[in-house]
Amino acid sequence: MADASEPRSEEFFRTIVENGEDFFAVLDLEGRRLYNSPSYAKLFGDVEGMKGSDSFAEIHPDDLELVKRAFGETVQTGRSYRLNFRFVLANGSIRYMESCGALIRNSQGLALRVAVVSRDITERIEKEQEIYNLAFYDTLTQLPNRRLLSDRLDQAMATSKRSGRYGALMLLDLDNFKSLNDTHGHTVGDLLLPEVGRRITSCLREMDTVARFGGDEFVLVLCELDKDKARSAVRSGIVAEKIRAILAEPYELKFQRENSIETTIDYHCTASIGVVLFINHETSREDILNGADLAMYQAKAAGRNLIRFYDSKI
Repeated sequence: MADASEPRSEEFFRTIVENGEDFFAVLDLEGRRLYNSPSYAKLFGDVEGMKGSDSFAEIHPDDLELVKRAFGETVQTGRSYRLNFRFVLANGSIRYMESCGALIRNSQGLALRVAVVSRDITERIEKEQEIYNLAFYDTLTQLPNRRLLSDRLDQAMATSKRSGRYGALMLLDLDNFKSLNDTHGHTVGDLLLPEVGRRITSCLREMDTVARFGGDEFVLVLCELDKDKARSAVRSGIVAEKIRAILAEPYELKFQRENSIETTIDYHCTASIGVVLFINHETSREDILNGADLAMYQAKAAGRNLIRFYDSKI
């Protein structure tokens, strides 16, 4: 009975493999392709031409070591691993894959082949990323929003506790932004804010954060300044002055009026900046933000386009 049913079983499984949407592959112990299901034509076109090729060749460089290590351990131990990684296709596009490999042994129990079943999860990953971006990033400027800012500030405070170095938080408010909206409409105001975000970002290190706090307010978090408070104040003051200066440079805002005529506005904008230093967990997140807010309003009251430090111990 077993002998009689074997051809039917093989035909059954071949039907599943060759007509399914998942990707089925058989590799030798070096990772070279011995078989790829017809579904691979969606990614690589010519399935027949894939025989003997390196299955690691199209894996994204940042994921390659992870995939090779898992493959090697499957060959050595027989243990299966479920991995997510990226394929880089010939046209440069990236597909996210979820794969699981299984070791095939011969009749003596020796490793013979590796069977891999993969699934394209690109659409799922992109939807998850879209949801994440909506939750943590401002849709207009693509900068972190208040929620993500809170997390980044908490991280900066924790880092300060470990290192003993000061951090700084700056609250920046554009001067007379309301007049731009009142004169030309919110559409033009919305052109200015992303450019402001780009200019601020250009002044920061990768470890620092700039977030849109709401309206025309931006918050900056500087990490790992110095163990000395005075030197930390100098370093953060240099960054604040650089930002104040670059934001004061003219803007060209191009937009189309209702009659479809493209219009360019040469706009000048300044910013008032409040700065507060923090270290360890000597104060709360709310107190740090409140201190920067008070300093920013001191800059406004003193004439705008100025930088003020919160000078009370917090």
